[in-house]
Amino acid sequence: MYPTVSRLFEDAVQSYKDRIALRMPVPKERRSARGTQFVLNEVSYGRLAEMVGRLATALKDLGVGRGDRVALAAKPRTAWATSFFAILRCGATVVPLDPELQKNEIERILIEAQVKGVIASGSKMDDLVAIRDAGSLGSAFLVSMDRSKDENVLFLDALLLGKNPLPLIDVAPSDLAILMYTSGTTGNAKGAMLTHANISSNTLAAQKVVELRPEDRFLSIVPWNHIYGLTMTLICPLVTGATTTYTPVDRNLTEVMRSAKPTILLGVPKLFNVLHGRITESIEKSAIKHVIYHLSPTLMGRLVRNKLFGKQFRFFASGGAPLSPVSAAGLRHLGLGILEGYGLTETSPLLTMCEAFNDQPGMKTIEDVEIRIEGPDDTGVGEVMARGPGVMAGYYKNPEATAEVLEPDGWFHTGDLGSYRNGRLVLCGRAKNVIVLETGKNVYPEEIEWELVTIPSIEEVMVYQGDRQGVPTVCAEIYPNWTFLKAHGVKDGDKDAALEMIWEAVKEKCENLAMFKRIKYKESLTLVDEPFQKSVKLDIKRYLYKPAT
Repeated sequence: MYPTVSRLFEDAVQSYKDRIALRMPVPKERRSARGTQFVLNEVSYGRLAEMVGRLATALKDLGVGRGDRVALAAKPRTAWATSFFAILRCGATVVPLDPELQKNEIERILIEAQVKGVIASGSKMDDLVAIRDAGSLGSAFLVSMDRSKDENVLFLDALLLGKNPLPLIDVAPSDLAILMYTSGTTGNAKGAMLTHANISSNTLAAQKVVELRPEDRFLSIVPWNHIYGLTMTLICPLVTGATTTYTPVDRNLTEVMRSAKPTILLGVPKLFNVLHGRITESIEKSAIKHVIYHLSPTLMGRLVRNKLFGKQFRFFASGGAPLSPVSAAGLRHLGLGILEGYGLTETSPLLTMCEAFNDQPGMKTIEDVEIRIEGPDDTGVGEVMARGPGVMAGYYKNPEATAEVLEPDGWFHTGDLGSYRNGRLVLCGRAKNVIVLETGKNVYPEEIEWELVTIPSIEEVMVYQGDRQGVPTVCAEIYPNWTFLKAHGVKDGDKDAALEMIWEAVKEKCENLAMFKRIKYKESLTLVDEPFQKSVKLDIKRYLYKPAT
């Protein structure tokens, strides 16, 4: 029997009361010639637990009890973590919301989830007050993490005053801990019901695979309203006794990395693709670095590690979307280990993970997870099916959608394509994205994107099935890296010159692919004027663009 998330946190507090739990970069008021400076605000396990207990008492006084749902809408901050564990401490369910959602999207989720209340940052209060005033929230309360001019909005800090910590409310591992909404292919969000056992089983398995220890210092750029960010970068370190630093991807990222002195950096593939690209570019521009790299790649890697992170750094961890094999191999060649995990919101999320210095294709399953391939073709590729303690209880108030993905015997349809041999899962892409050529060959857009995204002149790319003289063909929409292009002689906005340079690079990269997977015509490339709209995982929302046919 797996413990509850609240019990895991409580046990960690008892063991690591005086250790630092969270470090959050906060800008200083003064600016210097080097840009906005910041300080790392530190919160100990003991202090965090005290605030959690006091807020839980306040929430109980507001009528929150076992089985109720409370929404949480803000970017990561200490108040977010406090609210999360306080809601769970009451026996209630957390509904994490992406703070970037529009008012109508938030309103629909809050109505469907029948929330008892909402805790949010001040930046979301205008939308929430409008939703409340429209009568959509009923008697639900609003709590702001920042002061509000609305007298009917409660201030979180004020709620903590004069409160005694609430004793842990007894809940069952099978009770709902998180109602996590996932957008899917049409943008119509579905609420994945994740129990305490779902989350705690995933947390404990991840700790074993990664061999986490209390001395570890996590640095994460992944928001906590996404299941990867929540489970792997907030809950997992905080029940291990480790320290978590969260920072957005901004101009202070490098400075935060140096100050936080992380042992583990957790991010999404785009971060590591950019990092690998910049390291490669730096080596190519410097004759000395070029010589060092060719004589000893690992020495070059140590120099990079020590400059950016410090000697204590252990490895990178990537999740949320497939990692480019080119970037992964390039970082490992430098002696910089990178773990890659695979999973979904509906699986809490982790299903498989590869070793930091993996020299074999694919990933191994984590503890108690089973994988099988449904309907494999002659190459062994089919839909990835998963079963284990992390698989959700179902979609909230949506039995039809639940029945589509969850078999009665517990097997979950991931919608991903892959092969499974010798205990290792090799992913190919999403089933809905596959390109079917007239020869019957299947082309997985993700495989091509992994190659093309390493081209310096390309900022973003989306591969899709197009049409050439009535025949299915591999095409791509590309958002150019104008900074790189201008530095290499292309005038700003000159699409013809940009396309020519990009096409030459695409042809070269496509030589790494099988003939049938290649983009064969310059006309199959389209340059777009704006970055693609993306999900919280930084996945392109393909359904808004060229659909696979």
